[in-house]
Amino acid sequence: MPVSVHSVLATNLATNRYLSRRRIGSSLVNCSTETDRCVKLKNGNDSVEICRVLNGMWQTSGGWGKIDRNDAVEAMLKYSDAGLSTFDMADHYGPAEDLYGIFINRVRRERPPELLEKIKGLTKWVPPPVKMTSSYVRQNIDISRKRMDVASLDMLQFHWWDYANDGYLDALKHLTDLKEEGKIKTVALTNFDTERLEKILENGIPVVSNQVQHSIVDMRPQQRMAQLCELTGVKLITYGTVMGGLLSEKFLDTNLTIPFAGPRLNTPSLQKYKRMVDAWGGWNQFQVLLRTMKTVASKHGVSIPTVAVRYILEQPGVGGSMIGVRLGLAEHIQDANAIFSLVLDDEDVNSIQEITKKGKNLLQVIGDCGDEYRRI
Repeated sequence: MPVSVHSVLATNLATNRYLSRRRIGSSLVNCSTETDRCVKLKNGNDSVEICRVLNGMWQTSGGWGKIDRNDAVEAMLKYSDAGLSTFDMADHYGPAEDLYGIFINRVRRERPPELLEKIKGLTKWVPPPVKMTSSYVRQNIDISRKRMDVASLDMLQFHWWDYANDGYLDALKHLTDLKEEGKIKTVALTNFDTERLEKILENGIPVVSNQVQHSIVDMRPQQRMAQLCELTGVKLITYGTVMGGLLSEKFLDTNLTIPFAGPRLNTPSLQKYKRMVDAWGGWNQFQVLLRTMKTVASKHGVSIPTVAVRYILEQPGVGGSMIGVRLGLAEHIQDANAIFSLVLDDEDVNSIQEITKKGKNLLQVIGDCGDEYRRI
């Protein structure tokens, strides 16, 4: 049945805040177990199990360096062999879906069936806000199925540009029909805000997750969205969690105001998340955060990105976090796998929160999840 969550949200606000405070701390003692590697995203009878650290394939779309097809597929095999078995892509990420199709065929031929069962390919559909007819939706989903060379998409994550046009409900109902036909295993969202997620659930559409921007700097999902997710079981998949690489040793103790003195912001993701840093508190304040995170990372013998992802994975409602992969150009398998065994204690969390609370509230600056894509 469709759920009504508005009144429940209000009455449970204080309880959820308490749970949010408690979630980071004592419960982390169990995070080194193998079960922490995977999570089941579920709504009703729909479910899919994914790796909690996802390989993000936006970086195949250009702007991060030339991708060689063979090198990229070899890298995908290496990631999956190392247990990092979930790949996130989109219809507009250049050759991402095509690369997945080549990769999954290599797995079918060259790897044991047990690995094939663990591998998941999550894609996104980002249509223009035109009339969402059944045939239009079906045609576009068939394109992704063909490119990825799968009979059924493990997950279709849906994005919508214009909330004034409620055709997103029509699209989601058609996607649900395709799920019933077996062409999609699970339906999910990307960059929807709390109000629209609630509306979708109240219309009885069984989405299993919502992919949103979420990092130590951008904590907007914890202010409204996570509470709804905790109540309904919808999980958050986060991107921008290492801020395109800004949350790393590479940018520690750098001064970007001096030309050519530090690393260049030479990728779309670095440029995007530098704007988030500016909105949050500026580069000097960000350096204080990086130094604090470096102290935590050194204490545990890991890297700053590992701390950044572990911190977000422990936030309420979060099912998995994305790390972008530059397939065949760079590799972070060791850092990614270290996330599963990292246990942040109260001292670590308190030291990070002492800095983050000095930053601006991005919910007030930008708006709710996804609003950065819909501002005029």
